Amino acid sequence: MPQITDSFRYWMLIVPALAIMIIFYIFPVLGIWQISVTEPEAGFGNYVRMVESSAVRTSFLITFRVAAITTVGCLILGYIVAYTISNYASRLTPLMLALVLLPFWVSVLIRSFSWIVLLGRSGLVNDTLRDAGIIDTPIRLMHNELGVLIAMIHVMLPFAILPMLANLRGISGSYVQAARGLGASEWTAFWHVYFPQTLPGVMSAALLVFVLSLGFFITPALLGGGRVLMISEYITYQIQEFLAWGLGSALSVALLIATALVLLIAARFVNLRSVLLDRK
Repeated sequence: MPQITDSFRYWMLIVPALAIMIIFYIFPVLGIWQISVTEPEAGFGNYVRMVESSAVRTSFLITFRVAAITTVGCLILGYIVAYTISNYASRLTPLMLALVLLPFWVSVLIRSFSWIVLLGRSGLVNDTLRDAGIIDTPIRLMHNELGVLIAMIHVMLPFAILPMLANLRGISGSYVQAARGLGASEWTAFWHVYFPQTLPGVMSAALLVFVLSLGFFITPALLGGGRVLMISEYITYQIQEFLAWGLGSALSVALLIATALVLLIAARFVNLRSVLLDRK
């Protein structure tokens, strides 16, 4: 009976996952690339139209601006929550984790509709402010970038909290105690001893939230009302409304390349392997 080598076992484990990646990811991406240079006619006409279109440039600008602000908001709020859970809420940790995970398991569509109920002209926020006599006419809280940002930060917040929480819970408190014992103030011990150890978790959360935000569709479409046209919604318009499959595919390729460039730029400043794979 032939002996099974370690190399054979390795490839027996790898090949099924590799086949799934090729069938369900590589082939569809190659199909999109093909459509972008073959529809409606062969050539790079779709890419030329994309570069010359001011609407496309504006859509990309909005997409990156919303993704960046969403990332910053999620990092600030997520760090506060993760720090509190890992350092102070020992008895309430299960409850606080449940409060983070339960909304995470609820459909993005439902969460986005709930924000429409809250932020609408006759929503809970405007009614409360009007009943309190703070405003006379409803404030426009949706169908603009503010409404999109509020909802996207809420939707993306668990994606920031969970990586940072995993990192923070692995940090020993003895380092901060040693710094405090040597005379450092509470702020100095946090900023110079504790915070640098949390940077892998912060960078992991930032990359995850930013990349996911670049291609987000449901929340900007519902809260933006067509006035905050991020690139994913622009692609949908091109394909569904104008049947411009070639231009829509070219935009998809551009978004994919933009995402890859973000990761390449991030790789020049941080070790992505330690941030994404070797998180401790």
